Amino acid sequence: MKNTILLMAFMLFSTISFAHFPVTKTVVDGNEVVEATISSSDAFAGPSQTALLLVCFFIGALGIHRFMMGDTWQGIVQLLTLGVFGLWTLIDFIMLCTGDLGPGW
Repeated sequence: MKNTILLMAFMLFSTISFAHFPVTKTVVDGNEVVEATISSSDAFAGPSQTALLLVCFFIGALGIHRFMMGDTWQGIVQLLTLGVFGLWTLIDFIMLCTGDLGPGW
């Protein structure tokens, strides 16, 4: 139990302690100003179609792939109905395979 709490604390603080984009610190009139510059290539573009396919295949009934795409309400409905007993999940998987469903579509 103690190890789990330490691991969770480490993961929480390790994600906050650094940035994946350039950060510059300047001092203006004795006050520290932190400026962050994010280019469009560094911004999070969303999950890839391959990642969505894998998540949909293995745990699609829970609707996690819908949450990953940003479709929160559809994810909640899939979670509560278990992907309408697998039928909705199968349709989503086929649509992901054909490219008709995915992030930004």
